[in-house]
Amino acid sequence: MTARSAACRPAASAPAACCPLPENVAPLPLEAGEDPGADALAARAKALADPVRLRMLAVIAAAEKCCRPAAADASGHTPAGVCVCELQTLQGLAQSKVSYHLRVLREAGLVREERRGKWSFYTLDAESARGLLAELSARLGV
Repeated sequence: MTARSAACRPAASAPAACCPLPENVAPLPLEAGEDPGADALAARAKALADPVRLRMLAVIAAAEKCCRPAAADASGHTPAGVCVCELQTLQGLAQSKVSYHLRVLREAGLVREERRGKWSFYTLDAESARGLLAELSARLGV
């Protein structure tokens, strides 16, 4: 055991942490379920832990900023968002895989789904994404 690792280990009789947390950072409990906020944050952050979902989210976010024409519906209304079929083509994945990843993103509150007939269009829920990043930043004290 190195001197540093020994110094960072609390003595058996001293429950206090050896290294102080940064100002305004609350310690996270060690056991799952003790802090529902941390558990919910981890579940939402897990949606970002897959490279396919990150790429899909980037495509959806970028689509909101560009002027590409989307498919118009029967009434001539041009829907916002990215169609599942576009994500299939861009990602080179089967429809079932794309739908699975979109479901994870939707359940995490990062995207919104709008059904038009048999097609689903997805848009970024920017407010929710900002909230997730802000909550993570607050937890980390950065």
